[in-house]
Amino acid sequence: MAIDLYYWPTPNGWKITIALEEMALPYKVHTVNIGEGEQFAPEFLKISPNNRMPAIVDPNGPDGHPISVFESGAILLYLSRKTGLFGGANLRERAEVESWLMWQMGGLGPMSGQAHHFRNYAPRIEPDPNRTEYGATRYTNEVNRLYGVLDKRLADREFVAGDLSIADFAIWPWILPEGQGQNLDDFPHLKRWHELCGARESFIKGKAVCEELRKPLEADSEEAERARQVLFGQTARA
Repeated sequence: MAIDLYYWPTPNGWKITIALEEMALPYKVHTVNIGEGEQFAPEFLKISPNNRMPAIVDPNGPDGHPISVFESGAILLYLSRKTGLFGGANLRERAEVESWLMWQMGGLGPMSGQAHHFRNYAPRIEPDPNRTEYGATRYTNEVNRLYGVLDKRLADREFVAGDLSIADFAIWPWILPEGQGQNLDDFPHLKRWHELCGARESFIKGKAVCEELRKPLEADSEEAERARQVLFGQTARA
């Protein structure tokens, strides 16, 4: 039975489509238009209480019963354990894979997202550059540091944790140098790895899922402005 994937074409969504393609798992895509606020629908919140995609429902979960999983890192771990693939062959290897997965979850993803926000989205929301300059500089520099960490890591190995793993699936979608103020030519080992992964059929297919629905939030349009209000104006909701 196919896994139900609740998805929108973003880096966090691409992590899961890439993994599903690499693992050759059948899946059915249910789009969650985050720019229209579909992540707040009550039926979706039953699956993903943090109102974030991606999320999955595996109809053939533990003991044959359905299970829902939210948060991209948790989904990658679940899929790896379910299939026995891309998570490391022993405790030592698993620790290495999971360390780099958490590095992405706690560092590269959030910092890259903030860099992209302050560099590309904030100027459409706050016209005074003096109020956004610090954030843009702070997060651009931190992404630069993280790129450097990854570049050193990849100097003597083909993939992040040795063999291809869920760590690569998690990290690769967040390497978006133009929007983050980076130049991959400054990080030759990272660039080599990024191109290597990007040439794999599963990465190409995973990133292409619903790509036609992806629209730039930095656009000067009424649709983009509504999406920015939905995505960047969230507070606690009843």
